[in-house]
Amino acid sequence: MPASSGIGNHLLEFHRSGTAVDIDRMLLMSQPVKRTYRADKRAQTAEATRAAIRAAAGELFIESGYAATTMREVARRAGVGERTLYDTFPNKLELFRHTIGVATVGDEEPVAVLDRPEVLAAFDEVDPLTAVTRVVEYTAGLFERAGDLIMVGIEAGAADAGMKAGSEAGAEHTYQFWLGLTRNLFRVDALRPELDAESAADIAFALGSPHVFRLLRRQRGWAATRYREWLTGAVTAQLLRE
Repeated sequence: MPASSGIGNHLLEFHRSGTAVDIDRMLLMSQPVKRTYRADKRAQTAEATRAAIRAAAGELFIESGYAATTMREVARRAGVGERTLYDTFPNKLELFRHTIGVATVGDEEPVAVLDRPEVLAAFDEVDPLTAVTRVVEYTAGLFERAGDLIMVGIEAGAADAGMKAGSEAGAEHTYQFWLGLTRNLFRVDALRPELDAESAADIAFALGSPHVFRLLRRQRGWAATRYREWLTGAVTAQLLRE
């Protein structure tokens, strides 16, 4: 047998039983890691793109109104191509819904306001004043993030059926939010004697509306702290037993 053949067989056995097999195994094991890394990077890039688009859209909707804002302007301000914008949000209504949705809850998690842990905790609070304070704090924070966009949606609803439907749904969710508080207050016998949960929710719904927020915070220039303290006091005075 030629020497070269023996060396070849020896290398073949080495490949089959030794380091080369380990290298192959390592390469195979590394492939899912690489795919995961690339997927994570793509997800991060997509998230950053959505955030840039959201910020630009929110500014323009508030500055110019819904009808006057164009997708081209949003793309330009966000620093993305129009194709990228349309690939992310196929139309302006979807863009507005996403923008106001994230502004309302503060993140992209698919958890509605009424299912948020801090809101559920407030609805279960047995101390009436603490319950009111927690709900008002959440409301004030929500309006700081989304109050202006909510009003954009309400005003646009006069001429756009999709925006009208969204605003009406938002108003119903807001009423249910306050009803969650007043049902808890009724349960612990904290409401004024002439009120039931529904009539108390009507009052809180009016006091804690985005319209009043805009009047006091934007038109009258109240500080955020002053608005929050006023709303806490107003809801307490109107709803709770003396």
